[in-house]
Formats: sequence, structure tokens, C-alpha cells
Amino acid sequence: MNMVAWIIQIAMVAMSILMEPTEGKKDKVLYCSACRAIVDELNYSISQIDPKKTIHVGGFRLNPDGSLTDKKVPLARSESNLSELLEGVCDRMTDYALHVDPVTKKEQYKRFAPRSSNAGDFPDFNNFKFDGPEGSDALKFACESILEEFEDDIFSLFAKETDHVVDKLCNEISGTVSEEMLWFLSYQAAHCLPLIAYLPR
Repeated sequence: MNMVAWIIQIAMVAMSILMEPTEGKKDKVLYCSACRAIVDELNYSISQIDPKKTIHVGGFRLNPDGSLTDKKVPLARSESNLSELLEGVCDRMTDYALHVDPVTKKEQYKRFAPRSSNAGDFPDFNNFKFDGPEGSDALKFACESILEEFEDDIFSLFAKETDHVVDKLCNEISGTVSEEMLWFLSYQAAHCLPLIAYLPR
């Protein structure tokens, strides 16, 4: 092989490496954490609304007998309330930081900001890595990406009380959580272990 042909071949290999798409490569820990955070934040917000509160939907309909039909649905899971909750859910990613499990050394973004002043709501901050706005910005971007792509699915899941929302949204629909992690989370729940995520690095 002459020198010119060799240089051309090297150049083509280098270009193919540089042009290799990286768009599809997503940080598993980041996107898994963002998906689980969305579910957790929405579930918490819904739980804070009085389940007895209802909202009028679809206007009033006149029945054949002249009476009016007034359709009501629970406020907490109404489309208008869910839309409002979704608008602000990614802003709360600033309440999360990278958590390193002291036993497994596996990482996941977890909420460090307590929702109340109860002592039990305060986590062990020694196991968190606070990397400033960069970490929360990345988590917020992942959150927004998931909402943009799966907004309709999120609405349909939360419009009714659905069991195993994390499994359905983060594994079956979006694929952000692996089967291995779901098994580990189920094991933790069954053995009353602290909720952490186990992900291969």
C-alpha cells in the first residue's frame, strides 16, 4: 500500500469515528432517575389534593326531559390539574442530587430536599454528591425530554389510579429503567430496604 492510499484510509477511519452519532447514547442513571422523579413528584402532588374535590368538565348538556347534565371528575386527576402539575414538575429537579448507595456504590439521582420539617424526611447528606447547577440542569433536561416524548402516556397513566406507574412508564413505555433495576426495586420493597436504584455502570 503506497503512502497516499494509507493516509486516505487513516483519514476516512478518523472521520467515521468523529461522525459516529452520539445522540442515542443516554445516561442510564440520569434518565432512569428523571423518569422515577416525575412519577414521584406527580404522585406526591396528587396526594396533596382532597380526593373529594371535583371539577366540571365538558360543560352542561341538555337532557331530553329538559334537565341539565353536569359532568364532574375528581380534581386531582383531571386533565387541567395534570397539565398544571406537568408544567412545573421539571423545575423541582433542583431538589435532587446524585446519591451513592453506601453498600452497593450504585448511583441514582434522589430527592435530598425534605417536603416537610419532620426529622424522618431528612436524608443522610453524606451519601449525596452535590455538583451544583450542572447536575440539576442535566436532570431537568432529561425530565423535559421524557415529558416531551411521552406526555400523552403520562396523562393516560395518571388520569386514573394506576398501579405500578414507575414500571409502566419507565420500563414498558419509555425504556429508561432496565429489567434488572425493576427486579432490584421489587426486592427492596419486599424486604423493606431503603429505596435505591441498582444500575450496572
